[in-house]
Amino acid sequence: MLAYTLSVVAAVGVVALAALLFRSGGEDRDPGGPSAGHAGAMLSALFLLVFAIAIIVPWTTADAARQNARAESQSAVNAYWAADGLPGTAPEAVRAGLRDYVTFVVKDEWPLMGDGKMDPVGAARLDALRSRVMDLKTEGDAEQDARNSVLDHLTALADARSQRAADAAATPPGGLIVLTALTGVAVIVFPFLAGARPRGITLAPLVAMAAMLGFGVYLTWDMTHAFAGPLAVGPEAFEGALREFSRIAGGM
Repeated sequence: MLAYTLSVVAAVGVVALAALLFRSGGEDRDPGGPSAGHAGAMLSALFLLVFAIAIIVPWTTADAARQNARAESQSAVNAYWAADGLPGTAPEAVRAGLRDYVTFVVKDEWPLMGDGKMDPVGAARLDALRSRVMDLKTEGDAEQDARNSVLDHLTALADARSQRAADAAATPPGGLIVLTALTGVAVIVFPFLAGARPRGITLAPLVAMAAMLGFGVYLTWDMTHAFAGPLAVGPEAFEGALREFSRIAGGM
């Protein structure tokens, strides 16, 4: 924070020094003069830069979260398939555990992720399922291979779950939204600071711009979480996994 404050102070100091060094020239009081024009253009460019970053960061986070959700659900489906080669009644038990886990994610855990939270019960269920498979007694290479395959898919499932937890907690840099709002306000009030005094119909373009900027700033704030807001990642991948479970079970 100190470094940011010092950078602002240094920038203001440069302006003060430049004004002192070049004070011998004529005054520039025109709202449309070179000083106001240059400052206005730079403020607009700064706002557009910050606004673009504030949009792109959550957009890419949501896209990555969507892909990670697909990877996690696909690992569950792969484990469901691989469980067919386990010994005894283990296939039914493992598949029931996978159905319970995916159902829990869709119905109980997903609503929490909009607030950046994960339910520890999900991790506990997954750990219990992995322990159950690890404790299986196998005979022959086929059963051993099936057990190892299920464990590999469950490991991938656990890794994807950890990534989903990171995606749920991810937010843009703390000062980014604040800077977006500040630069937006600066763009709106700058004509008045520069000396312009619009009246009547000439206020209409400024009001329209202020409304659009306000909507844009609100949008950047509303997009800060990958599992909430207009870009929210839904549980469609896991719902598809449940349908795939039913299809596989019906075909056996």
